[in-house]
This record gives sequence, C-alpha cells and structure tokens, in this order.
Amino acid sequence: MQYDVIVIGSGPGGYVAAIRCAQLGLKTAIVEKYNTLGGTCLNVGCIPSKALLDSSEHYHNAAHAFKTHGINLENLTIDFGQMIKRKQQVVDANTSGISYLMKKNKIDTHFGVGSFKDKNTIVVKKSDGTTTEITAKNVIIATGSKPSALPFLPIDKKRVITSTEALSLSEVPKHLVLIGGGVIGLELGSVYARLGAKVSVIEFMDGIIPTMDKGLGRELQKVLTKLGMEFYLGHKVTGATVKGKEVTVSCDTPKGEKLELKGDYCLVAVGRIAYTDGLGLENIGITVEERGRKITVDEHLETKVKGVYAIGDVIKGAMLAHKAEDEGTLVAEIIAGQKPHIDYNLIPGVVYTWPEVAAVGQTEEQLKAAGVKYKTGSFPFKASGRARASGDLDGFVKVLADATTDEILGVHMIGPRAADMIAEAVVAMEYRASAEDISRMSHAHPTYTEAMREACLAATENRAIHI
Repeated sequence: MQYDVIVIGSGPGGYVAAIRCAQLGLKTAIVEKYNTLGGTCLNVGCIPSKALLDSSEHYHNAAHAFKTHGINLENLTIDFGQMIKRKQQVVDANTSGISYLMKKNKIDTHFGVGSFKDKNTIVVKKSDGTTTEITAKNVIIATGSKPSALPFLPIDKKRVITSTEALSLSEVPKHLVLIGGGVIGLELGSVYARLGAKVSVIEFMDGIIPTMDKGLGRELQKVLTKLGMEFYLGHKVTGATVKGKEVTVSCDTPKGEKLELKGDYCLVAVGRIAYTDGLGLENIGITVEERGRKITVDEHLETKVKGVYAIGDVIKGAMLAHKAEDEGTLVAEIIAGQKPHIDYNLIPGVVYTWPEVAAVGQTEEQLKAAGVKYKTGSFPFKASGRARASGDLDGFVKVLADATTDEILGVHMIGPRAADMIAEAVVAMEYRASAEDISRMSHAHPTYTEAMREACLAATENRAIHI
C-alpha cells in the first residue's frame, strides 16, 4: 500500500505528526507495535502517573488537611485496587480517544513492529508472525524511549522495578528505595509517600531535579522532606540484591563509606534511553549515537537519509511529550512545503509533584556561564492571598530579566498549579515581553498567577506590592 507519509510510533509525537499530515492532505499511515495507541505517555507514562498523583493527593489531603477546613473523617482507608483500576480507566479513555482521532482523520493504523526494508518500504510484523509491506515517500520515526537501567543492577520487574511496574503495583510499598532524584522518580516517589510508604531517594548528584534551577531543587527537597521522604545526595549506587520480599540497595556515601538501605521495593529511575531496537536502521545506513542511542537529524529533523525524519525521544533534547508534539507538527508542515519553527529555549519543563515545579528559558546558572547580566525578582506563595486561602503556602515564582533591556530570560516556579501557570511565561517570552510588560497586565484577584505579576514587579526596580 502506498502512502505519502508513514509514522512509526503512536506516542504524542507520532500521533500528532500523523494528524497534522492528514490535515495537510497527505495520505498517512501510523504503525504501532503494541495493541493500543498513545505510546509511553498515554499507557505507562504521563497520563497514568498523573492519575495516581491526583488520587494520592486526594487521600493525603483527606488524611492531613481536611480537618483544618472543618471536614472530619473517621476510619479513612485506601482501596489501592480501586486506585489502580481508576488509573487504567483514565488510560483506556485516552487511548480510545486516539483511536477515534485516527479514524476521524482517515489515518490507516497498522499494528505490529515496523522496520525499514529500504528508505521507502516499511515491513510491519504482526503479533501472529505475519508481515505486511507498506511504502511511502516520507517516513517519520517516533518510537520514543524506554527506562534506562544500571548495568550492574538487574531489573526483575517484581522487587527491582522501573516506572512501568511502579504504575501497576498490587500494594503500597512499606519502604520504597528510589534510585534517581529526577522528575520520574520524584513523581512516583511522592505518590507512594502520600499513601503512607517510607521513601528513600538515592541521588548521585548533590541535588534533586539537577537539570533545573538549583533553587527549585532545594525548595522541592524541603517540601518532600516534610512529606516524610529521605534523601541521600551525592551517593553512588553499587548494587542491589533481592531475598524474598526484601531488596537491599548498596551505595557509597560522599565520604567513601558503605551504606545499605533495605526495602520491599526498589524503583530504578535513572533516566530513559531512545527506543530504536528492531527498526532496521542499518538497512538504510542510519547509525545511532552510542550514548542514549539517539538518531542524528538536521535542523529540519531529517536524518542523513532523504525523506526519513525522526522526532521526540529518539533525537537530541529533552524527553518531553510536548516537545515531541511540536516536532511532529513541524515535520508534517515541512513535508507539506511550509516553513515552521521551534524555539527549543521556550519548551517548558514540569515536575508534577505537589507543589508542582515548572520552568522555561534560562536558569541563573546558565546566564552566569554565558556572561549575561541579569536581574531577578521573586515572590513567595506564602504572601499570596489565593494560596493562603487554599493552604498551598510552599514555593515561589522567580523571574530572570535582562539587566539592560528588561526582557524576560527565564521563569522558574514551584507552587500550586505551576504546571498551568508556566504557560503565561511561555507566551510572554515567545513575544519577547519585558518584566514590566507583565507587571502592567491586569491579573484577576485572587489567583495564583498574581505571583507571576508580583515576581515581575520585584524584577522591575523591586516594586513588588505584597512583600
């Protein structure tokens, strides 16, 4: 069967690319190895983790915050099976929604493992062993990523687990030993900490969420410590052993001493690696970078093979669903002859703990390294009327602006609904707004977003009103 475009992978990058291609009048097919669409994000990533994060936050508030609101509960219990069932219902609703969108946009769906026979021919091997060949002028690789592992630490998927298994446990752990203080680990760690598990975080670096602003990491650690999570920073994991229902994780402390942590589960969350297995890239002369197995592309996200593109987690850059979506749209429009553009500096990053963490643009560390003169304005949520009303007093908004022009260069926030509030910063920076521009915009009162305005006021001649 002949198409204009074949997309391999149906995650956020792949299905968005397919839909945009179809909107532009291109005959499009999508190939997916699993029996549901949506990729990691919808099946074992973004969506199920957010469902559990919300459920665990409801329980935590019922157990610890409702009384201050005058709501008294007795004999509060967790039906963990129902929590997992609801999570799956959320996943199923989302994946079926993607199937509907494929039909609506007249995109052919081929289930099976897709691999290159040549640059225009994809062989789809189905679960029953049969194969189908489809051809296209253009192919978009959108196969995503999978959890990374430590070479000396075998994952049995029962007691030593990845994020995938952590989303479908049959019980709340008594003691979860978490290897990795990044986004994925902290989100899932906070789920189980809220549900009553003891959670110990082992991180090789000297701070958590190390790719984000240092101040955000310090504030998040403070909040999660109040939740009961323990942190072992600067520790190097050396191994793990399983005996029955107990996992013993060994590590070296910053002083070179030996430390052992024992728990009933060990979650390995040390990043993700591009998923390029079985694509047959060697058949068309494409090699992957050794570190991370990434596919090299040019500024148009085209590989060295003309007509073959790659997007999302399989190429360089942050492994974010919304980055993949933007890239899917970009490639579709390039194939259609348009001239789209992505500003990678303005792709926000979010950690969906509570409070949430979000950032866009440059960090102070990056600005200092580049020799850029900047000014900063910060506003704490404890000074926000809306945050005080809801009881969400942890965190702050920090705005970095050019010392001369006042243009906003970076926004970093930790607080209630930061994941939604960061959009204002993205819009502001997309249109190269100054801190004063935002400070002069009316913000509804009382809202969390007033903190953004106050931080901009603080960056503008220290004019914040409420601190």
